[in-house]
Amino acid sequence: MTRLRQFAHNNGLSLAVFAMFFAFLCAESATGVRAYNNDRGDHGLPPVTYAQFLTSGRFIEATAENWESEFLEMAFYALLTSFLYQRGSAESRSPDTHPSSKPPKDRARDRAPWPVRRGGWVLRLYEHSLSGALLVLFCAAFMIHSTSGLHDFNVSQIEHGRPTATLAEFMSSPEFWFQSFQNWQSEFLGLGSMIVLSIFLRQRGSPESKPVDAPHSQTGTG
Repeated sequence: MTRLRQFAHNNGLSLAVFAMFFAFLCAESATGVRAYNNDRGDHGLPPVTYAQFLTSGRFIEATAENWESEFLEMAFYALLTSFLYQRGSAESRSPDTHPSSKPPKDRARDRAPWPVRRGGWVLRLYEHSLSGALLVLFCAAFMIHSTSGLHDFNVSQIEHGRPTATLAEFMSSPEFWFQSFQNWQSEFLGLGSMIVLSIFLRQRGSPESKPVDAPHSQTGTG
């Protein structure tokens, strides 16, 4: 097997997911510029080019707004599954087991990640690095959403001869939080549905599903 085929075999899941992400992002931008120009035409404004749309507040705000909701959902999922349970769900640890915060003694220390071998505060930080990284990404996407949203809002205000707003004024508006909450609630609806549906339904071959012959009461995928 060649190196390229070996790499594709070992990383097929992430490659497929990111390929779908890129394809849908391109589709979003292609349809978005047409919708944006239709809206501008309704207001008697000239159309923008595709490159101009990609750097516009409208496109960046809409994209970052969805990214932030995804990172928020995943961060809370990582946090909540560390101490909460859902009996029968493939997305939960068993409520009958209580994993120790210490690494197993029989695990080969030389193969453990460097923070585990280092110990101390480095290990404590590493133990929460997944949720921490996701929260950092959420904060970054949230700031991009707010600043690009402000830019798009002020462009619209100028086009209609209205006064512009500051970042604080924009972020305190009901419209800003309406946009945020409508995305956040949908993410947790999807996550909750996955948690509950995995109790009763199966997907053969997926590590996100219990074995097909597993009883509904079995918790986790093991």
